[in-house]
Amino acid sequence: MKNMLFPLRKNKIPLLVMTAIFCLVKPAISFAQTAFNYPSQYGKPFKGVPDRADVMMYQVNTRSFSKDGNFKGVTARLDSIKALGINVIYLMPIYQVGVLKGSNSPYATQNYDEVGREFGTLQDLRELVDGAHQLKMAVLLDVVANHTSWDHPWITNKDWYAQDSVGNIKYPRDWKDVAQLNFKNNDMRMSLIHSIKSWVYKANVDGFRCDFVDGPPMDFWQQLNDTLHTIKSHKLLMLAEGESPKYFKAGFDYTFGFRYFGNLKSIYSKHRSVKTIDSMNVKEYSGASEGQAVVRYVTNHDVNSSDGTPLELFGGKKGSMAAFVVIAYMKGIPMVYNGQEIATPFRLTFPFTRNKIDWSLAQTNQDVTSEYKKVIAFRNKSKAIRRGTLNAYSSDDVCVFTKQSGKEQVLVLSNLRNQSVNYAVPDGLSTSGWKDAFTGKAVTVDREVKMEPFQYIVLTK
Repeated sequence: MKNMLFPLRKNKIPLLVMTAIFCLVKPAISFAQTAFNYPSQYGKPFKGVPDRADVMMYQVNTRSFSKDGNFKGVTARLDSIKALGINVIYLMPIYQVGVLKGSNSPYATQNYDEVGREFGTLQDLRELVDGAHQLKMAVLLDVVANHTSWDHPWITNKDWYAQDSVGNIKYPRDWKDVAQLNFKNNDMRMSLIHSIKSWVYKANVDGFRCDFVDGPPMDFWQQLNDTLHTIKSHKLLMLAEGESPKYFKAGFDYTFGFRYFGNLKSIYSKHRSVKTIDSMNVKEYSGASEGQAVVRYVTNHDVNSSDGTPLELFGGKKGSMAAFVVIAYMKGIPMVYNGQEIATPFRLTFPFTRNKIDWSLAQTNQDVTSEYKKVIAFRNKSKAIRRGTLNAYSSDDVCVFTKQSGKEQVLVLSNLRNQSVNYAVPDGLSTSGWKDAFTGKAVTVDREVKMEPFQYIVLTK
């Protein structure tokens, strides 16, 4: 495929004019016309990538996922992931991990172009992606664009890295195990974009989760997204691991719900008002266009390791499910972290090589898995939940909202307190005609509803 170094932006500025303007504004960047060759397309591009509003995401931490911590361990459980109701999997970094000055972090990439030996081979990755596609699930790779390990081959080209006043290569924040890339160097940017784009061809993946997007400049992310969108054979999904709505403007489909998670924790641990969720929904979606959304969760690889499991943070099995219902139904794209669905009672701690998910808990905690399946299944079949208009009626203790699309209306009440709460139902909602969304049983909503600790109710009509 012909390489487009600088694809046209949405404003349709001609390529030569845009390049000239960019040179004037940023003279430090060289515009060498580097020619890149891409590998031949492996497999057939997956035509089942869901629309971005319909995604139900699952995060795989390959190191912790199975006893051997490799791709084959994930491939072996693809049926179980699909059975949850998942249609998009995102894999944590698949690359070789750096050793020099390292902490064995999967986010210290030693080579952007090769599969890490601990995970298997390129063929193993292809078989994982093929298996997911056969089950109608898309696959995203995790990209660490801000920095590399200190033993990455690029390290010999010092100009590709940020340097201090005396020429020492810098590291970002307090992450001493990685070296900060220099995004003023155009050759580095082009090589990085080439490496990312190549995975679409050689592994047939369906998009990327981009780590620490607050590090590289915005114009790099716009450049990456513009370039990836020149691949007309694939429908790609792009997730920014950043909370600012500005990333929607850079072409990402999704941002990451850091603050939403923190706010939810405070509702549980500090008795913060449930109504604060409403302001989060407004702030985090500022500037979002049709279908762009925030990925929200009750756990992920970072907070599970540092803060605790959903069972620790959100009141055990019942409390964490009440929180998940709000995440899955109110606003956003819900994400399940591997092991969450079987109520894993221990943390999967960094660097994720010691603690392994005990999948035998699937038998012990069948009730939890069944409940996740039930909640996700209703989301997947309800257009109102996925795409409907939201109206919130929350109290300080109970998250209450309706979602409506056409004639379908859904009413959700979720008590986020570990105590009984009486909720005064607003006029217009206390009517007959409602049915339990899970059983189909007719329900009449009274003017006041007594909610048991961590109880949730989902009604439809």
